[in-house]
Amino acid sequence: MRQPTLFERTKGRDAKSAEELALYALGDFQARGKVLAGRNLPLDRLRGALKRASEAFGAEELSDEEAVRAFQSLGAEVHRVPPFVAKHPFRVIVPEDLATRALEAFEMRNAQEE
Repeated sequence: MRQPTLFERTKGRDAKSAEELALYALGDFQARGKVLAGRNLPLDRLRGALKRASEAFGAEELSDEEAVRAFQSLGAEVHRVPPFVAKHPFRVIVPEDLATRALEAFEMRNAQEE
């Protein structure tokens, strides 16, 4: 994997790439045998998948706010919880159709790399 240069790291991320990372992360989460659709998941549970997605795309990891915006634009429901409840104070509910789309996108991307 190629390391980004200093200037590549500081470039702003466009919304489309954040959505792609988030979609890949949701697919990755499911590919590991975890149930995603319809659950009220703490963002903490998705951070590992977001990290793996950023590594797969060779991009900088999404911040909590970027991840939340990307999940919402994809159609997930996101709720903020008080900061004393969790380190990453958000809960994410992913609808069935988004979960299906994410798993298909994840599998297609991984099939292309083989």
